[in-house]
Amino acid sequence: MVLGGVRIPDHPGLLGHSDGDAVAHAVIDAILGAAAAGNVGSHFPPSDDAFKDADSMELLRQAVQVLEARNYQVVNVDVTVVCESPRIGPWADAMRQRLGEILRVGPSAVSVKGKSNEGMGWIGRGEGLGVHAVALIDSMGGFDATWGATDEGLPL
Repeated sequence: MVLGGVRIPDHPGLLGHSDGDAVAHAVIDAILGAAAAGNVGSHFPPSDDAFKDADSMELLRQAVQVLEARNYQVVNVDVTVVCESPRIGPWADAMRQRLGEILRVGPSAVSVKGKSNEGMGWIGRGEGLGVHAVALIDSMGGFDATWGATDEGLPL
């Protein structure tokens, strides 16, 4: 299993067109979504054999380049992994380090935590896991006063 770019031994990997790194994919969706730049599937479609067994951290690196081409940068990312196993706590710092490196923000701007589904539903039965990710991005050029202005032309 690979989560957040970290190989977790003794756990079966997740099924996916790429390497199945659900954390990386959720972060890709979060940063692209924050920039209104599509999602993981629109940039790296599962129908394209070029992405078969791809390293999801490399896909994340490319998503960061999409942001930068739109003049955005990542400020911070918050990730919650919902699963019964593996326990995320022992791997969280390594994931924060790896994600922070790729996102160009460092581990202090990345939160990774685990949460149990308390045995409920398909996650509780161990049939898979869920990942929630939220990203804050900012314009690399600073605040654009014309964006988000009120009818009176004053910044919100």
